[in-house]
Amino acid sequence: MGDLLGEDGEVIPYQNLLRCLDKLLVHKTGLFTFLKQRWQDLFNAGFDVLLYDLTSTYFECDPPETGKRKFGHSRDKRSDCVQVVIALVVTPEGFPLAYEVMDGNTSDRTTLRLFLRKIEDQYGQARRVWIMDRGIPTEEVLAEMRASETPIHYLVGTPKGRLGKFEIKLLSLPWEKVRDSLNVKLLEQDGEVYVLASSSDRRAKERAIRRRRLKRYWHRLHELRRQQLDRDELLMKIGAAKKEAGNTARLVEIFLPSRDEPVTPETFRFQLHREKLRMVCRREGQYLLRSNLRGDDPATLWKYYMLLVEVEQAFKVLKMDLSVRPVHHQKEKRIEAHIFVSFLAYCVQVTLKQRLTALAPGLTPRSVLEKFEGIQMINVHLPTTDGKELLLRRYTQPDKDQILLLSRLDLSLPPQPKPELLQNKPEMGRLQMHV
Repeated sequence: MGDLLGEDGEVIPYQNLLRCLDKLLVHKTGLFTFLKQRWQDLFNAGFDVLLYDLTSTYFECDPPETGKRKFGHSRDKRSDCVQVVIALVVTPEGFPLAYEVMDGNTSDRTTLRLFLRKIEDQYGQARRVWIMDRGIPTEEVLAEMRASETPIHYLVGTPKGRLGKFEIKLLSLPWEKVRDSLNVKLLEQDGEVYVLASSSDRRAKERAIRRRRLKRYWHRLHELRRQQLDRDELLMKIGAAKKEAGNTARLVEIFLPSRDEPVTPETFRFQLHREKLRMVCRREGQYLLRSNLRGDDPATLWKYYMLLVEVEQAFKVLKMDLSVRPVHHQKEKRIEAHIFVSFLAYCVQVTLKQRLTALAPGLTPRSVLEKFEGIQMINVHLPTTDGKELLLRRYTQPDKDQILLLSRLDLSLPPQPKPELLQNKPEMGRLQMHV
């Protein structure tokens, strides 16, 4: 992140901004409460469906002895770096309601209860639907949500392995067509409803990925059979191949030589695990969802679950467009302030996105900001004959595309600032210009 420009055109260094935000962090809760009301007024936004997810952001520094920076599961594929975990609650439109910065080794399954209480304390009790991925809630927390005096509904993804528990019951149920490429089955069980969704589009995608990985893994194993390796070298190379193949590796059964045997094509063998392959093929393109929203239309439940891409988009914007990573600060308050600035920028970005949806559909916030980058503020310093200095603050005139964008967004540039006479005496005869 770079420096910012104040209302009077003065450049505010980023470090100075962080020092101010150190003190403003105590007002974070109040700020999000204010923003929620503004989004309701501006866009009639609803807040009864909430998306909850977590991500991590890393630091390129030596591991500290104290603080939140710790090693943990890295979503950025940087397990070599310490990190912090960021938990976020957003609406389907992407409006953030709350976030927290947690220790880098925080388990996803320990965070949901905190946010259920936090949202209720901050925004009051209300009928809400929480949508999240399968690795977040525990059975204990889901039971508490079902038993809550104020209805707390949830929709959560379920591991495909859980299909085995209900597969016999689900086989006897008819498919309901939601749309051309999607069919669902509903099974009510112990106060919950399980939704088995089968998507032909998703099946084609998963099958193509599985075939590509399996083919690459199979070829790699054949290469290892032709190499002259000892047993330890073979184990190391097989481990690397399994890591690259991911879950696909479990579809191949490997027979290794004993410690006393040499590695030969006869002692090192492998074959397809056909029963597992048939099961994987049967379950490709299927989702098992779990909810306490009994009686709701299955198409609505599926639509809710697909909304999780919005919180993933929020993390993508934070990490790529707003460059929240890597974090180079060392002090805890500066780290919190850096992430706070990033979330303030995200609030501006999502507000612009909603405004574009209504006034200029088809445009993205990134394209608009790139277009407006051409409008710059320039400080021109002119020496006077009496030893003073005349300061002219001017922004560049917008071009035709920028004028059209300003018109579509119902925005107007402020008047050019008035000239200022300064007492500082620069070198005579020199023109100073700062952009």
